[in-house]
Amino acid sequence: MQEVKSLTGYILSIVALVFAFFSPVPGLVLGIISLVMCSKHKNKVSQKGKMLSIIALVVSVIFIIIALLISFGVINLPNIPV
Repeated sequence: MQEVKSLTGYILSIVALVFAFFSPVPGLVLGIISLVMCSKHKNKVSQKGKMLSIIALVVSVIFIIIALLISFGVINLPNIPV
């Protein structure tokens, strides 16, 4: 049973990392959930999942900060003609 939960946390951390690049808010939520799931166990799969979920959290936060800076006008993007 412990292997199933740690494998679930590992798979969820991979999904969180993918979502972190395309949609950072769900990536952040999934990263937190997978970090909690992987922190409960002490095998190799859960340690890898914990590392991936921390990476997903960092990437999500970076992309959220960049999106906020762009929306507040701190970072100006060039106008692209359509």
